[in-house]
Order: sequence, then C-alpha cells, then structure tokens
Amino acid sequence: MHGIPLKLLFRLNKVKSKKPNTTAINEKAGIEHPKSIDAKAIAKIKLKRKRQQSTAYLAKKITEGNITALSRAITLIESKNPKHAQQAEQLINICLPKANNSIRVGVTGVPGVGKSTFIEALGNLITTQNKKVAILAVDPSSTISGGSILGDKTRMNTLVKNKNAFIRPSASGNSLGGVAQKTRETIILCEAAGFDVIIIETVGVGQSETAVHSMVDFFLLLKLAGAGDELQGIKRGIIEMADAIAINKADGNTLNSAKLARIEFERALHLYPKKESDWSPKVKLVSALKNEGIDTIWQLICDYESLTKNNHFFDKKRNDQNTYWLLQTIENKLKTDFFNKKGIHEALKQQLKQIEALKTTPFAAAKYLMNFKP
Repeated sequence: MHGIPLKLLFRLNKVKSKKPNTTAINEKAGIEHPKSIDAKAIAKIKLKRKRQQSTAYLAKKITEGNITALSRAITLIESKNPKHAQQAEQLINICLPKANNSIRVGVTGVPGVGKSTFIEALGNLITTQNKKVAILAVDPSSTISGGSILGDKTRMNTLVKNKNAFIRPSASGNSLGGVAQKTRETIILCEAAGFDVIIIETVGVGQSETAVHSMVDFFLLLKLAGAGDELQGIKRGIIEMADAIAINKADGNTLNSAKLARIEFERALHLYPKKESDWSPKVKLVSALKNEGIDTIWQLICDYESLTKNNHFFDKKRNDQNTYWLLQTIENKLKTDFFNKKGIHEALKQQLKQIEALKTTPFAAAKYLMNFKP
C-alpha cells in the first residue's frame, strides 16, 4: 500500500464505495400512484374536465339553471381571448331561443345614493314571490390602474345567500355609462338560465347612462333629498329617460325634505311631453335601509310591464334596442379592426408627433390613418 501513490489510492477507494445516485434531483423513476387510484379513473376525471369546458356542455347546464356554468360562460364573454370570444358567441347563439322572457330593470343614481342597499331589498322582495333575480352590478374601473374592487357581493351580504338570486359584479372599463361591454350578452345568458328579473346596477355617472337605458325595459332613477338636486328635475337628460324616480333614505330627519323633493320632481315631470309608452313616470319615497316603500316600487315595475305589453310598446322598445345595439356592434367592430391593422400603431405615433409639431391637423391625420395601408 505504501508503494501506491496517494492520488491513485484515493481513486480506487472512490470506485469501491460508489453507490447509485438516488438523490431527489437525479431521481427519474417518479412517484408511483397509490394502488387505490386507477388509471381509468384518472382518465375519466380528465375527460370530465374537458367536457365541462365544451360549448354544448355549458349551454346545457346554463339552461338547467346551473350557476357555476353560468358564471363560467360570463367569464368567457368578458374575456379578450379570441378563442373565448368565439366560444362565447356560440353559447349566445345556442341560448338565444330561450332568452327574452324576463323583465329588465336598470337602476342608476349618483354614488352614495344607496343603489346596492336598494337593490338588495328589492331582490329579496322579488324572491319571496317565487321568482329568480339576477343582479348585474357594474363596478367603476380606475382610469389610472384599470382595476376594480368588484365588492357588490359584500354590500349585498343577505341577497348573496339567497338561492334564487345571482349577483355578478363586472368592471365598467371605459364603456359608456359605466356599463360593461358585454352586459347585453350576459343578460341573454341569465334569461336562458331561467331568471325572471334582471337588474342592472350602473356606476351612476349622470347623463351618459344612455347605454343602460338602451338595454332595459324599466329605468329607475334613485335620488337623494336635500342634496341640491331638485333643480335637475327641469333639465333634459337622465330625468327624461326615467320611468320612475325613487327618493331614497326618506327616513328620520330627512323625511320632510324628501317629501318636498318629491313635490318638486312631480312638478318637473309634468313639463315633459307624454311618453310613447303611455306610461306616466311616478315619484316615490323609499328607505332601503328600513325596507320601506320597496314593495311600491316593485308594484310600479309590474304595472309598467302589464301596460306596455298590452299596448305592444314592450316588444317595440326591445326591437328598437336591437337596432341600436346592431349599430353599436358595427362601430365597435370597425374600431377593433382599425387598431388591429398592421403598422397602425406606429403610424398613429408619427401622426401624433406631427400634430404636436403643428405640421398637420387632427382631421388631416385622421383621414390619413383611415386610408393607411401598411
């Protein structure tokens, strides 16, 4: 042993003591499944998951009233993924024959007027009459980050537990009136799922609420008493669109001022021409917090539905809305195609620089961009 070099001796000992490398890093065999798990069972689970994503499966479950399938379908509608958009379009086409069987109610008002509290009280009342209600709550999006809280379910903590109610918050994005871009398609899916009443809660940004008015049957405006708002009653705009005005928080110390506000709004409504529907807008006092006057508002909605269906205005209005949304869809499609055109973003940057340097006008730049070819 003394004649063997130390370096060679070290190598010989290393060869003799070498063992298979079974560390976790080099292990290739993997972990065996327990015997209790059958390969066929795993394959069935994977197949089931795949089927649950299919259009036919989702459509079937939606028409059966499955809330999970409805939520998943709405997510597809709101997605910007082209594949999801294609599947969403197929879903809408399948569900369309089972839609258009509900009363659609739009609720708007300034932030803080109590829209969520009012809608919760109204929704709970509707469900006591063996009806299903869907709440499509539109949350304002940040103009800086683009994010939304989507906290309507926390504000409607009683209604969210009601098995006959469905609450879906959506981000408003940059769409008109704070209405999510795909709200109209969502209405169709909710109707196909068997909901009798669809309530759309808007951001409440004033006169841009034309968007929500163009997709509902009954338009309810919530107001506050003593907020310096009474003079708005003689102005055209959102008041003119309202089918009813509810002065909320009419309780306690504000009850008297609420009564005065009702008188002012009733006088103002007499200045407007008669509606094509033959319906005369009403002004009512409510207290959503104390659940007072909610039944009166629901009765108004039912009376409006009965009147407009008898004089055929109900169907006429929906046909007019379909025409409006056809034109809106064309505008959105043209806008999307324009910005998806190859090289358009770089051309747009160049035109903006020329406008800034006063070398062209916005109108000339727009004409150039509309005729731009890469």
